[in-house]
Amino acid sequence: MDAAEQTAAERISILKVPLDILPPEAMEEKIYGLLKTEKPQNIVLLSLWDLLRARRNSEYRSYVLNAALVIPISKSLIGGARFLTRKTPVRYMPFDFVIRLLTILEKREYSLYLLGGKKSILQKTEKNLRQTFPKLRIVGRYIGRFEQAEQGTILQAIRKAGPSLLLVGKGVRGREKWIARHGGALNPALRLWCSDLFDVFAERRRRPSEGVFRRGMEWIGFCLRNPFKLFRIFPYLYYKLLLVVYRLFVKPSAPETGSE
Repeated sequence: MDAAEQTAAERISILKVPLDILPPEAMEEKIYGLLKTEKPQNIVLLSLWDLLRARRNSEYRSYVLNAALVIPISKSLIGGARFLTRKTPVRYMPFDFVIRLLTILEKREYSLYLLGGKKSILQKTEKNLRQTFPKLRIVGRYIGRFEQAEQGTILQAIRKAGPSLLLVGKGVRGREKWIARHGGALNPALRLWCSDLFDVFAERRRRPSEGVFRRGMEWIGFCLRNPFKLFRIFPYLYYKLLLVVYRLFVKPSAPETGSE
């Protein structure tokens, strides 16, 4: 089924890792539905490398399996899903997905807490978000590189602020695992990790152009910043081999879910 024909969210499984088909027209209803549950709802922006990590790292795998939404951001995942399931998920650029999410939250004047980044970047991010989303209530912020002794205070501050969305960025020790490890100490809400998001919001880093992203060539920019990423060609080939093995020898199964 083509992505354009999808009208509601659907979860599929690719290499035993969940992936959600979320058409743009279904996103608003899905987000409001998650907020109504008043439960912790993690959103994962899943790249190909994240999928492979979920297969070998039990803690990260549990985080992905328990996520309320797993959104594909790599073009390779779309091709893999189509190859194994004949279904085509909608791929989102991380920045665009978050902008859509914040737009949905602003419509009903929901709230946001920012955690991560350096002080100057966090301040610029907050300023730009307030200008772009004036009805979105930013109820708190804290830098990413905090001391271990500060953690209890930060968790308490987030819990008291009660944000509808906790947006976590670069600098937080443990990255997205921080959300998984401390989720029980936070208020019921949406939580989302995105590494370079604050840098983009603060205009310190440019996001890939739509044309580059559509062709799946955003990795070129990453390699220019870090040439060692060129070695990812080997896990990419491994992923392709896994797809063939699963297509030929592994019976399709329902998406897995974890336990909190």
